[in-house]
Amino acid sequence: MSIKILNSPMFATIQDKGRFGFSNIGVTTSGVMDEYAYLMANQLLENKKDENIIEVYYSNFNFIVNCNTQIAITGAYCEVYINKELKPTWQTYSLKKGDIVEVSKLLSGSIVYIAIKNGIKIPKEFGSYSTSIKENIGGVNGRLLKKGDILPIENITSFSKRKINSKYLPLYEDELELRVILSYQEKYFSKEQKDKFFSSIYTISNEFNRMACKLKGEKIDCTIDGIISEAISYGSIQIPKDGQPIILLKERQTIGGYPKIGAVLSIDCFKLAQLRPNMKVKFKQISLEKAQKKLKEFYNSFN
Repeated sequence: MSIKILNSPMFATIQDKGRFGFSNIGVTTSGVMDEYAYLMANQLLENKKDENIIEVYYSNFNFIVNCNTQIAITGAYCEVYINKELKPTWQTYSLKKGDIVEVSKLLSGSIVYIAIKNGIKIPKEFGSYSTSIKENIGGVNGRLLKKGDILPIENITSFSKRKINSKYLPLYEDELELRVILSYQEKYFSKEQKDKFFSSIYTISNEFNRMACKLKGEKIDCTIDGIISEAISYGSIQIPKDGQPIILLKERQTIGGYPKIGAVLSIDCFKLAQLRPNMKVKFKQISLEKAQKKLKEFYNSFN
């Protein structure tokens, strides 16, 4: 009982919510880049909230199922074919042995999520299924999924058809406003530099991956060259010597020595993950209290 990958995906991995509690030994958090699409997919299937999922960058993922199962496809909008018949995403599909699923042309967004009923049956490493490429842990031997991989799953005999109400479907636009909580290191940035940071529009550079997103735009000056390396959190905005902001994401290094002007609200990082190079972002300040409230509202909506 399994699914078999039929083509060579550009960048596909198995992920879950991430790997927590090991930063002290240098193990990155990893985990899905777009938690909204991830949680919605598992909710559609009534899976556990932290069930594993296939994360596919830029589409192009074909597989055949070798048993009966149910899947949900969310995330970036794309053309999905089941046995050559075009199907909409953000809903469940029942599959029988021999069915072929093709995740094809990308329409908007960047990352597609394919959830399997009750998940893929692989062992956890360091408490998580998430693949961390640079550390070669999690997923399938800590690597990208490739043609010929056979992923064990359960045979499912009961099915329920579900889809996400249209009012909850995300809109993936080319420009995004990211809410930022100022860092305790904001004292190293003058009022003029902070005003410049919040009034500028930045372009996403080609240095955009699961680890970080480097921006191009107005240079931000800092009164210090660097700091003693310290732990860095998800969404931290580092300002290196060239003054071009770097937003740290799920597969970031565990410590860093660049000063941080602030941190992007994590639920906005999920939206950022669906952008591509040359798209635009701008920043808006949010208080810590409002950020905490927004975060609680987001996760409570899945209870």
